Amino acid sequence: MLNYLWGFMIVIGILYAALTGNLPAVTNAALDSSKEAVTLCITMLGVMSFWVGLMRIAENCGIITGAAKILNPLLRFMFPNIPKNHKANEYISTNIIANMFGLGWAATPAGLKAMESMGELNHHSKVASREMCTFLILNVSSFQLIPVNMIAYRSQYGSANPASILGPAMIATFCSTLAGIIFAKVMSCMPGTYSHTYKKKGGHL
Repeated sequence: MLNYLWGFMIVIGILYAALTGNLPAVTNAALDSSKEAVTLCITMLGVMSFWVGLMRIAENCGIITGAAKILNPLLRFMFPNIPKNHKANEYISTNIIANMFGLGWAATPAGLKAMESMGELNHHSKVASREMCTFLILNVSSFQLIPVNMIAYRSQYGSANPASILGPAMIATFCSTLAGIIFAKVMSCMPGTYSHTYKKKGGHL
């Protein structure tokens, strides 16, 4: 659906430019935008390579495991049905830490692994478990201490102070995450929303 929407907007823009005699301007804008896109990709590649590398070093050094222990009370509160020493906890911790530093690209692999692990606990059911829904909500709200991606974007486009968004970003993402946690907990207490436990034959985990 989104592809159709973007295609429609492009076609309408080109037709309007042709009718108003601004077609050369559209062509120049397309070329300039392509150049900016390549430059931005190179900038973001360097930033993301640096931070993803740091995350990998932290994982190999056991820092992520230590962070998972620090986050354990939060994980127990948010994901009570995941076994305490299950691998999903480490993936969730990695994802949360990456999101806190605004590394959405670095958080994605850990997020996919976390969903895969929770899917196994949920016996690959087509109905998402409470933990899977809660994890998705946390990712959408995504509390950030340092929005690295946004700072890199602002620096690329000539901002005088790219890091000036730190305070507003922390406040906004804290509020969104808090709202997400409250929503997840309220919904988990309501019957008929999503499963309260991981079901298996003959009982519950």
